[in-house]
Amino acid sequence: MAFKISDLDETQAPLLDHLVELRTRLMRSFVALMVGFAICLYFADPILGFLVQPLKAAFPEGQGQLIFTKLYEVFFVELKVALFAGFFVSFPIIANQLWAFVAPGLYAREKQAFLPFLIATPILFTAGAALAYFVVMPTAFRWFLGFEGSAGGLAIEALPSAGDYLGLVMQFILAFGISFLLPVLLLLLNRAGIVSRAQLSAARRYVVVGVVALAAVVTPPDPGSQIILAIPLLLLFEGSLVLMRFQERKGTAEAAESESSAGKEIAPSGD
Repeated sequence: MAFKISDLDETQAPLLDHLVELRTRLMRSFVALMVGFAICLYFADPILGFLVQPLKAAFPEGQGQLIFTKLYEVFFVELKVALFAGFFVSFPIIANQLWAFVAPGLYAREKQAFLPFLIATPILFTAGAALAYFVVMPTAFRWFLGFEGSAGGLAIEALPSAGDYLGLVMQFILAFGISFLLPVLLLLLNRAGIVSRAQLSAARRYVVVGVVALAAVVTPPDPGSQIILAIPLLLLFEGSLVLMRFQERKGTAEAAESESSAGKEIAPSGD
């Protein structure tokens, strides 16, 4: 019998074809990132102005300034701001390229299971970043500025540099944004059968300790920031357990329905 290429499963392309497609997807993602970077570099000053608002609000009215101690510092700050913002602008395209590469290798049911996680990731990250920008950073900066005063007859005054401030802002935003992806990680592990809801419930006390330790590590050393991060993470953990319970009930119902349908198919018919 003659063998035809058309007989091959179209979803099982040779390794070289996968590598070529991966390169194409990566190049498109890189181009999108560079376009976003170029656009955001043009608007770097307004974006930096937006990022300094929490610090400006923490200073008394009419006071406060950002300094730079190296001639090239502000230039590199604007490059970092443009790259940071450009990634956010281009993320929908990058995520679309990732999905376009992964989706053909998934069954319809796997696509339905994976797509919500892909959609939830930017939403949860944005929620965490917004919490950091609107709540945590103003609170933390006011706490930090509370150390201004005098010691030994010399004034202690806050003169933050532009580079150090941007690094602190990025630390806040990334720490809170990535930490808010905890439900996505837990639900994926649960879907993969690596952890179960019962195991996570039994380890709740260890999770609480781990969350508090994580909040202490990823945030600056002020208790307010650590508490503001720890509480939402614990709520997200409990919410993940609730979603797992619904998934288990749905899976049990579908399994029971499948067994019932199979039983009807093999049941002998009466004469």
